[in-house]
Amino acid sequence: MVRYVYDFQDGERDLADLLGGKGANLAEMSRLGMPVPPGFTVTTEACRAFLATGEEPGGMPAEISRHLSALETVTGRRLGQPDDPLLLSVRSGARFSMPGMMETVLDIGLNDASVLGLAKMSAGTGGERFAWDSYRRLVQMFGSTVMGVDPALFDEAMTLLKEARGAPDDLHLDARDLAWLVETYKRLIRDETGRDFPQSPGRQLREAVLAVFRSWNAERARLYRRREHIPDDLGTAVTVQRMVFGNLGADSGSGVAFTRDPATGRPGLYGDYLPNAQGEDVVAGIRDTVPLAELERLDPRSHRQLRNHAQTLERHYRDLCDIEFTIERGTLWMLQTRVGKRTAEASFAIAAELVGEGLITADEGLSRVHGEQLARLMFPRFDAGRTGTAIAHGLPASPGAASGLAVFSSAEAVRRAAAGERVVLVREETTPDDLPGMVAAQAVLTSRGGKTSHAAVVARGMGRVCVCGAQDITVSSGARRFTSRDGTVVEEGTVLSVDGSSGAVYAGAVPLVASATMRYLESGEQADSVVAAVARTLEHADMVRRMEVRANADTPEDAARARRFGAQGVGLCRTEHMFLGERRKLVEEMILARTEAGRDKALAALLPLQRQDFAGILRAMDGLPVTIRLLDPPLHEFLPDRTELAVRVGAAEATGRQADPHDVELLGAVNRMHEENPMLGLRGVRLGLVVPGLVAMQVRAVAEAVAERTRAGGRPRAEIMVPLVGAVEELRLARQEVVRVLAEVGEETGVPVHCPVGTMIELPRAALTAGRIAEEAEFFSFGTNDLTQTTWGLSRDDVEAAFFSAYLDKGVFGSSPFETLDREGVGRLVRIAVEEGRAARPELQAGVCGEHGGDPESIRFFHTAGLDYVSCSPFRVPVARLEAGRAALGGVESGDSR
Repeated sequence: MVRYVYDFQDGERDLADLLGGKGANLAEMSRLGMPVPPGFTVTTEACRAFLATGEEPGGMPAEISRHLSALETVTGRRLGQPDDPLLLSVRSGARFSMPGMMETVLDIGLNDASVLGLAKMSAGTGGERFAWDSYRRLVQMFGSTVMGVDPALFDEAMTLLKEARGAPDDLHLDARDLAWLVETYKRLIRDETGRDFPQSPGRQLREAVLAVFRSWNAERARLYRRREHIPDDLGTAVTVQRMVFGNLGADSGSGVAFTRDPATGRPGLYGDYLPNAQGEDVVAGIRDTVPLAELERLDPRSHRQLRNHAQTLERHYRDLCDIEFTIERGTLWMLQTRVGKRTAEASFAIAAELVGEGLITADEGLSRVHGEQLARLMFPRFDAGRTGTAIAHGLPASPGAASGLAVFSSAEAVRRAAAGERVVLVREETTPDDLPGMVAAQAVLTSRGGKTSHAAVVARGMGRVCVCGAQDITVSSGARRFTSRDGTVVEEGTVLSVDGSSGAVYAGAVPLVASATMRYLESGEQADSVVAAVARTLEHADMVRRMEVRANADTPEDAARARRFGAQGVGLCRTEHMFLGERRKLVEEMILARTEAGRDKALAALLPLQRQDFAGILRAMDGLPVTIRLLDPPLHEFLPDRTELAVRVGAAEATGRQADPHDVELLGAVNRMHEENPMLGLRGVRLGLVVPGLVAMQVRAVAEAVAERTRAGGRPRAEIMVPLVGAVEELRLARQEVVRVLAEVGEETGVPVHCPVGTMIELPRAALTAGRIAEEAEFFSFGTNDLTQTTWGLSRDDVEAAFFSAYLDKGVFGSSPFETLDREGVGRLVRIAVEEGRAARPELQAGVCGEHGGDPESIRFFHTAGLDYVSCSPFRVPVARLEAGRAALGGVESGDSR
């Protein structure tokens, strides 16, 4: 029989798939002897069964009842007991951390009778107010979470009451005020749903558990999972735990602690504390917290215990730990721990320090960081000398620099971002429902909340720039503006610049400069400890990785930059890019030539220009391979736009003027070459076989550049790649021409010229006949952009805007197949081609030169598929180096809990 409920004493952290992160870590803290309120966890299996059928799985209610009875025995209280009730928290807890994305209900067990008993039990210590405050929290959370009432209605009632009482916050409301608020909330629920708030504690518990299950499929949770690449089929566990109360007075409170600073990685206990408050008050940013250091003054004993527990947890988990705690009348309770989310800077700094401390190995340190974090460190920063005077300051919650138009709602952020505008989301404080706007925005600015508030935690996890708790601005979301303390009024649509590293906010767009990490990659300068950590991590990645990392580079400048960034060659040099600009005229002459002599003249004019290009790239990559792809796109792409030409010719004829003869000639050529689907038309190897002299000109330019560099004492390693091959016969014909020209140049120059000849695998037929093609190819390079298009039957330029968002929403795509390789389809073709190609030619080199060569998840696949190298844009080379190293570690996963 399937077991659906586990007591904390029965679990451990290795059961996170079953108990969720929260349940597994509560069990682990219990096993470590830490002060954890007792409770039990309903498993992810129960959630999956419920979501699949809409019914509670058989046996689950009985198991919950048995564990509840055991909990009542341990605590000496009963759920619903009128005089001294057991109160429970019901919280979500997925395998991977999803902060604020699912539901929580606190104070389960209170009703109209037990609230009076709770007040009497706490008499003389503000107990009456505490009891009614707890009850109003339950009614509010249950009403919105379980019964579906708009949370804004409860907030409005609270605001009106505070205004009527002249209370700056909820702490200034007394017991009678809160009792009135409870009745108001219950009337709201009745008016909005037609049902009463349930007085049965058992019903409260059951409905709360099922509501948490349902919240797994809430829109904000689905959006978060898509962004963080968390599978949709995991489900969430539910932890049911005895309540402890931080809202019992000045000797109580709640907080969030980190064992290191999650923004910078600096060691030491760090976090926020809120006296006389429950945990949700801390993360919601409803009231401004005090630094955790203040707790040492307020309650030295609890602070000392917390520090000791934090040290134990970091040593036990061997990573930065995020801790939620409550102090109830001077007694510390540990409510949650998890491996904490952190910024990119902190990720590298913490991993390096833990390696230095001997807590983890260098391999584990490499596994704790990932390529997208390195990419964030490469982003520009504000030019400190040109920022001007800040209009506001807040807490630097998530580093980086971003400018954009100020917007004051999540919906407006999404709307403007979809229109191509860069925006900064400004809120008093964010809620989980603001997630779409946070995803759309370049930066987030809030006037309330600390570094552990919802905005800060989510922004750090997503890599968004964030400044929280900017108390010198007053946000008016309704009026769509904020006013700073110096009187500056910022309306919606005004450009703001937000510095998440310093906490400063500026009016207007601030110029950007290269980051310290980018300066290191360009020059080797190690400006700070984070850059030093990056350097050590990349060095280790280079040491352990099997795959080489090359770059896609079409100019000597790109090739030189790629080499500085650690590229081990050029995996794709696109020769068509050399035909643009002023050279386009020569291509036009070649296309328009009516005789062989005219075409040869145009090709002869292009030859020295191509030779010069190749010589420069070979010089920049001296001693390293440079894979040069022969002309790939159809020739009409080098001619003016067909519609534009037709309009010019037609306009002239319509007014009785003679059209420009050159325009007429060009239009005729464009019409002759017009194809309904040029992606599958006359391009690649087909072009070389049909247009006489084209392949010979390009190969001669390569060969002469090789000879020139060799005579100059260089070590050129050019490779010639034939694109869009679908049949071995195509490659055989092209190869014969290549070999002929190489031999000619060798004889003419007296320098033997050997250039390996290979092909791009970018058509399904090429992948499926790779064994035959390998008879003629010395290397394969997978063009995964076109291979994805031809495998899926998609035209990328047309479909991404047309229906990709719908496919992502409906789960057809987990991510865009043009960003992350489709392993099941395209990936299988890659595996087939590698296996069959090497069966025919064991020494066959295989790499990838599509955009997937710089995608972290795709790089891991290419490692397992046995590729020899990946090639990507120069700026992705450091990312690819890092990810190729991580791929070589195999099953070691990142320690950041996503």
